[in-house]
Amino acid sequence: MSRMFQRDCSLEVVLLLYLLGYFAPSLVSSITVSSPAELHASAGDPVTLSCTFSSTSRPTSKMIIDWSYRPQTGGPPETFFHFSSRAFLPGEGQFSGRIQWRGSPARGEASISLINSTLNDNGTYTCSVRNPPDVHGSPNSHTVLTVTPKAPSVRFSDAAVLLFLVLIPSTLLALILIGRMLYPKRQRSQSKGYRSAIEVTEGEEYDIEPVGGKALGGTCCDLCLTDSESEYEYNDMKKDTPVHEGFAESQC
Repeated sequence: MSRMFQRDCSLEVVLLLYLLGYFAPSLVSSITVSSPAELHASAGDPVTLSCTFSSTSRPTSKMIIDWSYRPQTGGPPETFFHFSSRAFLPGEGQFSGRIQWRGSPARGEASISLINSTLNDNGTYTCSVRNPPDVHGSPNSHTVLTVTPKAPSVRFSDAAVLLFLVLIPSTLLALILIGRMLYPKRQRSQSKGYRSAIEVTEGEEYDIEPVGGKALGGTCCDLCLTDSESEYEYNDMKKDTPVHEGFAESQC
């Protein structure tokens, strides 16, 4: 009888240990929080501080989510965001007016956004999630944010001002110079095709026969302007021409 009792007790102990081993994970709940180890951004850009979690218990109104910040220069972390049934955004301090809640506890999201990041935001950001009765596991996750100066870029307004102040005046000046270079040539070509009645070309003042075929007798003044060969012809003509009384020789 005693042996049968001992055998039944041993079976109960084995069954109890088996049940404890099977249901122990559910009795001691755990939570896991994860976030990127590093983030990089340029000054002025928005930054999404991503944080996700998994819990063996369904999220309830007792869930608490905290975000804390520790500067790159060191020092104790400072909590700047808190969630408990609703989001409590920072009303003062470094992050005042620059935090937006992006989380959804029902879907395991606890992310936030940092607007208009600055070089002073460099440091370590810690996401902490607590969902009772989940008290074990890894409730915290850390992200190191590095914000660098933004590279200079030409904005559309700058390009428009540059175009208006430099390119347009230089283009107009180039067109004016080209026009001034081409216009005198055109005027010169027109003057060659038209001459007034008093214009003569070089050498025409000494022609003996003008247009029309009638010879014009040159005066002494005209002949005095001729070359030496014409002067000899004039002397021969003077010898053959009789001298009339009362005729006065030209004083050219």
